[in-house]
Amino acid sequence: MTEYIAPETQAIPPQTIVVKVGTSSLTNPATGNLALSTIATLVEVLSDLRRSGHRVVLVSSGAIGVGCARLGMTERPKTIATKQAVAAVGQGRLMRVYDDLFTEMKQPIAQVLLTRGDLIERNRYVNVYRTFDELLNLNVIPIVNENDTVAVDELKFGDNDTLSALVASLVDADWLFLMTDVDRLYTANPRTNPEAKPIDVVRNLDELNVDTATGGTQWGTGGMETKITAARIAMGAGVRTVIMKSDTPGNILKILAGESIGTRFEPQENPITARQRWIAHGMVPAGQLYLDDGAVDAVKNRGRSLLAAGLIGLDGEFQREDTVRLCNIHGQEIARGLVNYTHTELQKIRGRRSDKISQILGYDGDETVVHRDNLVLVRKGLRGI
Repeated sequence: MTEYIAPETQAIPPQTIVVKVGTSSLTNPATGNLALSTIATLVEVLSDLRRSGHRVVLVSSGAIGVGCARLGMTERPKTIATKQAVAAVGQGRLMRVYDDLFTEMKQPIAQVLLTRGDLIERNRYVNVYRTFDELLNLNVIPIVNENDTVAVDELKFGDNDTLSALVASLVDADWLFLMTDVDRLYTANPRTNPEAKPIDVVRNLDELNVDTATGGTQWGTGGMETKITAARIAMGAGVRTVIMKSDTPGNILKILAGESIGTRFEPQENPITARQRWIAHGMVPAGQLYLDDGAVDAVKNRGRSLLAAGLIGLDGEFQREDTVRLCNIHGQEIARGLVNYTHTELQKIRGRRSDKISQILGYDGDETVVHRDNLVLVRKGLRGI
């Protein structure tokens, strides 16, 4: 790794920057031990960004990998209980290293551990936002990780690429840097396919044609596919995203200054609102609603709410205010929203006119099944959420 020399950063306008670094970048792939020189350089870069007026968030993997090394394990555990125990061992060690290094740079940090449940409930989502905002106002660098010690499968983000995109969306970031062990996105795995071509800029993910079959390392969970998924979330939220090599953290500053390094994913025009981002990405869908062609047109093309008359079927067991997917008759998702009825109620009123609902149910109900204010269309940059 080349020596890091801090460049002049004062000319770069202050921005909100989220940097995600994976387990494979933080640890030695053979042993799982921390790669201290890489971490030290990253700490210098982030501290320089903070001193230049930028608001900086670090999403860091590595707790399980560090815990494995600490306990002498030779491979990543597979059971939930063991993963949680190992993460508890590794998280303290990882934060101790970060704290020591950032202290040398006189940069305060904070640990923020999240589970999906923190983003599902609207009040908790807003509280998380306020915590981040206050930390950034205090010139603190939050260091974020999934709370592997307590998270269960149904409330897990799955990987820190997704977590970093959700955090970038939450804090209205300008940039998301996904640091990995390759220098950019390729059309295929460059290590195994000599025909792989580098990709410099992506403006439309629906036109992207790449082979992402290769997964993460033995210590990590992510791969290139999870990074593309993260880019979808970030692009839809108006966040410019970059995939770049982790052993040259100083390139973050060069990219901010306009150099073309790594693969840049351009943000969508007219990004969705904060509430729409919460519905689209914070919530875990509890079911699916199937719409006839008229309802699909009304929701997708005319900005209307979903009425019971356009509902032809449903799957799942959900309650009022749960998130559901809105699908066409072929099962393709067209939107996502908060439902005003339980699955039992909808079975009774689907296909019926709104003025008949109270008679069918025996009590007054909402005129809409999903109101347009609580609905997010699946569009380019959001497909696959």
